[in-house]
Amino acid sequence: MDIFSIFTLFGGLAFFIYGMNQMSHSLERIAGDKMEQVINKMTQNRLSGLIMGCVITVAIQSSSAVTVMLVGLVNSGLMNIGNTVAIIMGSNIGTTITAWLMSLVGLSSDNVFVKMLKPESFSPLLAFIGIGLLMISKKPKKQDVGNSFIGFAILMYGMVMMSSSVRPLAESPVFLNLLGSFKNPILAVLAGLIVTAVIQSSAASIGMLQALSVTGNITYGMAIPIIMGQNIGTCATAVLSSIGVGKNAKRVAVIHLSFNLIGTAFFMLVYFVLHIIFDFAFVDKEINPMGIALCHSIFNIATTILLLPFSNLLIKIATKTIKTDPEKRIAFLDERLFDTPSVAISECNKLSNEMALLTKDAVHDSLDNLFINSGETNEAIADLENQVDVYEDRLGSYLVRIAGEKLSQSDSRTMSKILHSIGNFERISDHALNLVKSAEEISQKKIEMSESAIKELEVLGKAVNEIMEITVRAYKEMDISEASKIEPLEQVIDMLVESIRQNHIVRLQKGHCTIEKGFILADILNNYERISDHCSNIAVAIIEADSDIYDPHEYLKKVRVEEKSIFNSFLEEYEQKYNIKKLQ
Repeated sequence: MDIFSIFTLFGGLAFFIYGMNQMSHSLERIAGDKMEQVINKMTQNRLSGLIMGCVITVAIQSSSAVTVMLVGLVNSGLMNIGNTVAIIMGSNIGTTITAWLMSLVGLSSDNVFVKMLKPESFSPLLAFIGIGLLMISKKPKKQDVGNSFIGFAILMYGMVMMSSSVRPLAESPVFLNLLGSFKNPILAVLAGLIVTAVIQSSAASIGMLQALSVTGNITYGMAIPIIMGQNIGTCATAVLSSIGVGKNAKRVAVIHLSFNLIGTAFFMLVYFVLHIIFDFAFVDKEINPMGIALCHSIFNIATTILLLPFSNLLIKIATKTIKTDPEKRIAFLDERLFDTPSVAISECNKLSNEMALLTKDAVHDSLDNLFINSGETNEAIADLENQVDVYEDRLGSYLVRIAGEKLSQSDSRTMSKILHSIGNFERISDHALNLVKSAEEISQKKIEMSESAIKELEVLGKAVNEIMEITVRAYKEMDISEASKIEPLEQVIDMLVESIRQNHIVRLQKGHCTIEKGFILADILNNYERISDHCSNIAVAIIEADSDIYDPHEYLKKVRVEEKSIFNSFLEEYEQKYNIKKLQ
């Protein structure tokens, strides 16, 4: 074998790994819009978890990416470790699809339809289509499809390069002696394990084995132990990703490793015991790429059937291996989810929903507590405000970092909605805390508001409570019809604030109120008004995420002018509902 063949072999491997990564990342972005729905179905039901694990792996063509994603989700406290077992098993089955695709390299026939299945025939066409989509289409979704086609073509080209480069090995004494050592099953397992662990891709190592099989010197007896070793070696990615994470996340890596170790040990024992008894004839038979794909699938499916009923045992093994006290829930996202940006964005959205609910509770409690001033309630509101601050800080930092990843259009809009909203939710919680300070001042100075002022503030408080309810509901459900109610209600709140200020001036002139009370009232009204303003900003962010509107002023203009009838309809409804003139 000359030096050129060696360069071609490693060049083919490089093309293969690059193509695999390109295809995997592109498919992940394509599947991103549906990823959240898939994750939500990952329940404790073993069968559904198994199916979901398989579906995700087939969709993004990377079992390693799925495992790293699970480590990140568990480390973030967003998934229970028990839910990961079936998903890991399903991902092991899903990854065998790649081996079947690569087995097409070994097809040989004079039939024109069979020839069209050969990578040499259809890969150039896929590459051409992919380049066409990249050059012509401006839509990110179609560009991702184009990138996945190009990645698949590069992958297959790398496979063909590896296959052609190893053909001279068939007559190399050195190579034949090396293969002779693989007749020892222990060495064969170790070879598969080490190669896969080094390149961190079971698909690539399977591809190398399939390429070597075209020399005609790889037998079933050699290939089966190597395939088992490759399944153990693929755990290296999960083990490396678990460094520096919490205990439960480490246990995910242990479960993945245990699954493959137990499966290999069991089926190696069964395989050789049955071979001794029945003397399998196929052991010394030459294996081809399709035979390797078949063995790979049989091993993973059989291991899953064997161990799925013993999922709890795998969890116990992981728990005993990582022996420590139960850890506290980590409330925020793990950086490992950067490998699957759509999942990270989805989980950020869930956390922002939690933040929205905390903010609503803070406002509701502060409004109810304004003239009561319960110390316990004040502490609870301060705690809620502190939690909202933490959410805003960590979510903002996390999203800024993930912004560097290539996101789908839908994920980009969701990220924009969150980034534009969390600051507003944080400021709303600050105003809720300001109302606590007003309540404390009223109590400490024993200030008694006039009966008319209290009634007016009660009406205004109900309007503020409603705008918060609508805002949070619209934000959580991405409900545009609900969001459209926010701006007219904000206008009514502004009018109420102005009317109450004017009424206070009248009372002051008649001697029914004091300047000191006016200062307190002004603070309260300012906080009410600012809460409604921030709700209006959040409504804009919701609209932006569902359309091509990126200028808040243009949106407000459209709502007030172009959709005047709808705006006026809600405006009249809220004016009648919150009418302080009836109090006079």
